[in-house]
Amino acid sequence: MSETRKYNAIVTGVGMYVPEKILDNKYFEKIVDTNDEWIRTRTGIRERRIIENGATSDLATLAAKDLFEKHNVDPKDIEVIIVATVTPDMFFPATATLVQHKLGISNAWGFDLSAACSGFLFALQTGASLVESGRYKKVLVIGADKMSAITDYTDRNTCILFGDAGSAVLLEPTEDLNLGLKKSILRIDGSGKDALYMLGGGSLNPASHETVDKKWHYIYQDGKAVFKVAVKGMADVSAEVMEISGLKSEDVAYLVPHQANLRIIDATAERMGISKDKVMINIDKYGNTTAATIPLCLTEYYRAGKLKKGDNLILAAFGAGYTWGASHLVWAID
Repeated sequence: MSETRKYNAIVTGVGMYVPEKILDNKYFEKIVDTNDEWIRTRTGIRERRIIENGATSDLATLAAKDLFEKHNVDPKDIEVIIVATVTPDMFFPATATLVQHKLGISNAWGFDLSAACSGFLFALQTGASLVESGRYKKVLVIGADKMSAITDYTDRNTCILFGDAGSAVLLEPTEDLNLGLKKSILRIDGSGKDALYMLGGGSLNPASHETVDKKWHYIYQDGKAVFKVAVKGMADVSAEVMEISGLKSEDVAYLVPHQANLRIIDATAERMGISKDKVMINIDKYGNTTAATIPLCLTEYYRAGKLKKGDNLILAAFGAGYTWGASHLVWAID
């Protein structure tokens, strides 16, 4: 009998797209009762991007095109497309199929994955598992959300938080088991359903005059409740994944946290014993882009020359559901 070969999934390409239109904090001073200092000190956000003409599939497609161009990837080689999003263009067909069509990918299958702000982490683990099986050699994982489509711009508690963006990574197999996605701890807990949700549009509350009048098609968040559990959840799971990977704080090149709130990010870094210069941050520029935040950080820091092959990265997120998790990724691109 031949020995079964073992593969790890490595990131071999990254791409991103952020819209041109910028909404800075001054904009929100004009439409709701808030101010620039309040927003910055409580969230870390200075501005966010909004797509004026387009949908989530456009954000995802442009991010993938950026990846293909920068890393000389032929779209026809892509075998699987996973789109992590909570703002699909429509319930069906899946946004992944729309992205496939727009990119001219001819030999792939794929699907959407819904896990809110943890969506990219869940999609990364799913894509990696497909690669590790030995059946697939090129899996495209995209995090994309048009949060402006579900944001109530009269609600000062949520409208300041969110932006639109798409970002993608390409996963491929390697026989070097020291590289790629190593350990993941991923969790869900439906008891958090009342703290962060969108009530309307699904089978429980189909769209009607009543659901529109009650603003049930917008995101709702109990900020204090979510903050409390997010701080503990993200910090604990990040420390736990370091422990099972046998990593000390000095072994970690970067914490790559979901960009929801700077105070949550700081608490996670403190729990891990990691200094602020080893934390990837871009919430100030883009706000919370939900499933896109983590791959956006990876793309920007890689292109800035801040990542090198062999770097230990801890990816961490917390989102609606509740969903949360952390992953240990060893960077593989020179």
